[in-house]
Order: sequence, then C-alpha cells, then structure tokens
Amino acid sequence: MYVVAGATGRVGSATARNLITAGVEVRVLVRRGADAEAWEARGAEARVVQLGDRVALGDALGGCSGFFVLLPFDLTADDLDTHADALIASIAGAVADRRVPHVVMLSSGGADLAEGTGPIAGLHRLELALLATGTIVTALRSGHFQEKVADVLGAARDAGVYPVFAASADVPHPMIATRDLGGVATESLLVPPAGSEAVDVIGPVYTERDVASALGDALGRELRVATMPAEAWAGALVREGFRPHIAESLAELYRADEEGLLAPRGDRQVQVTTGIETTIARLLAPSA
Repeated sequence: MYVVAGATGRVGSATARNLITAGVEVRVLVRRGADAEAWEARGAEARVVQLGDRVALGDALGGCSGFFVLLPFDLTADDLDTHADALIASIAGAVADRRVPHVVMLSSGGADLAEGTGPIAGLHRLELALLATGTIVTALRSGHFQEKVADVLGAARDAGVYPVFAASADVPHPMIATRDLGGVATESLLVPPAGSEAVDVIGPVYTERDVASALGDALGRELRVATMPAEAWAGALVREGFRPHIAESLAELYRADEEGLLAPRGDRQVQVTTGIETTIARLLAPSA
C-alpha cells in the first residue's frame, strides 16, 4: 500500500491517479472531508490528515510500502521557517515512528543548498531530516513548472501582458509538466532504488518569451512580454497582495534562479517530454 500526501495538488493527484490505475492499494491524505469522498469514489482509501499532526500522520503511514510527500508553502504563515520546520519535524518524526521503508519527496532544484533560495531552503532541511530517519529517500528535484502560466492568465487575458520576474525573457530553462513529475513519482514508488538519491527531473527547454508566444496563440491574441528588474520584485508582489515577508522570500527565489542556483545537481537525471502547448491547452480547457 502506498500513501500519497498533497492529493489535491497537481503532482500529488497525478501520482495518486497513476497508482490507482496501476492496480495497487492507495491511501491519499487530504485536508477536507469532501476531498476524501471524491478520492474514495475513485477507488482510494482517504484520510483527512494534517501533515503537522505527527500522531495522525504516523497512523496513516502504518503498513505502507512507500510514501509520497511534499512541503506546502503556506502564504498565511507568520514565519516561513518556523512553519516549515514544524512540518519537517512532524513528517520526519512520523516516518521514523512507522519505519517507512521508502519516501519519494517532491523537492526542487537548489535543494542541495542550505540558504539563499527562498522557500526551497525548507526542502533542503526536509531532505536532510528524512535521510536522518534511515528511510530510503528519493528526492525529485525539478525546475520551473509549466503550470505556472496559470498565475498570469488573468494579466494575459485582460491586459495582453505576460509578466516575467527576471531581467530577460530570453533565457532558456527546462520546464516540466506536473503530470510528468507525477509519472516519475509513481515509477519511483513502484520500483524503489537500492539507496537514497536526488533525481533531477528535466522537462523541455523554453524561454519565457516562448511560453508567452504559445499562450498568446492559445488565447488568440499577441501578448506583450514585460520583464521586471530584481529591485522591483518584492514591491510588485506586495502590490499583488502578498505579505511583505512572503514577497521577500519569493524574490529571493527568483534571484536564486537568475544566479543559476537552481540548476540540476542531483545524482542522476530523468528526461520528460510533455510540451508547453499541451499544458496550456489543458489549463484553458473548460474542465480545468
């Protein structure tokens, strides 16, 4: 039996669906009863569990062969490090309590670094905490999610603008579709490695201008690409409604990306292939 946290998110839901399709027993962890009912209708067992509740999480992990976990980034947290560290202690504690043999963790490029990467620093600490439990850890490190284009759909539709938090829109980056990442997570759970490893999951390469062009084509209008200098990032995020300390953390993440700190540096790489046009079409579909 496999346990999947974050089953209402894009990567967690893809992982859970793949496991159900594979015919194995799946227990999903959700935060609301309505979500539990929806997953039970799909054939999974569901538990309403908070990742910060070590006892309840440990109970949900009982008897599992593998556990997919992530570290939520809470935009309402008064202190991001304190919030992350409480979750890390609970997750690692529950894994140790139940002696879970294998954990597949949604990590990120840059998680090998202890600082200077904004919220990714929490993933660094979670990787270390899980390794300290003695479980086999598969840390899936990816770069840009293709689905981040959903964050700018309003600006693109309403104003014809594609905003870019970078000095240039012409720097190529690997960009991964979350359903591909869910596929790698599924395979990692079903065929665990002999030892812990950090796996760089690499998608097709695009510039932000490429993405803007693909989105414009899908919307039937030309989009103006608007880059933004680093000194303006935090202020722009605050104006969009982010709390100042959240805005600063995200700005640090963007700077880390600009400086190449999020580049792949894992133990091995896995290439995936879903293109940005496919992801955009899915995001714009009425069912989305």
